[in-house]
Amino acid sequence: MSTSGPSPRPPASRRDQILAIAADLFAKHGFHGVSMSDLGAACGISGPALYKHFVSKEDILATMLVDISRRLLEEGRKRDSLAALVDWHVEFALTHPALIVVQDRDWSALPTAAREEVRALQLAYVDLWVRHLRADRAELSRDTAQAMAHAAFGLLNSTPRSARIARSDMRDLLRTMALSALE
Repeated sequence: MSTSGPSPRPPASRRDQILAIAADLFAKHGFHGVSMSDLGAACGISGPALYKHFVSKEDILATMLVDISRRLLEEGRKRDSLAALVDWHVEFALTHPALIVVQDRDWSALPTAAREEVRALQLAYVDLWVRHLRADRAELSRDTAQAMAHAAFGLLNSTPRSARIARSDMRDLLRTMALSALE
């Protein structure tokens, strides 16, 4: 059975709240433009209190990007069609624009081990798309299907800059455009 909406999630833990606030701050000011004191103040705690949850600012960035990469892959694996994958990624893009900005802009600040883990998770996510594309269109080479998946991600991940209409209209627009491009 295909599911296209986000999976229900338990109430956010303090750790999850810190990650969400950090994503917003990093997206707005850049990873290097936010101090632990800035982050602590935004979270309503002292900067040093953040060390109860994370060992460093780099750990926050790594946790943020590894966690969302895992979630993309886990949720993607639950989808049984290309349309369901598109729906899932549209929902992600509209719900987490800050994470898209952080991933794009602050990738180089990731510690090496986290960068490798995120890259491996992303490649597995691309492979999901490739399998669905090739299942629908057997004539596609793997390289072509990968290029198509990456092009779709470019469209869908443009939402931090392009989402200027009502969310439901943007969801419909992105879905229609992505499916048209992929089919």
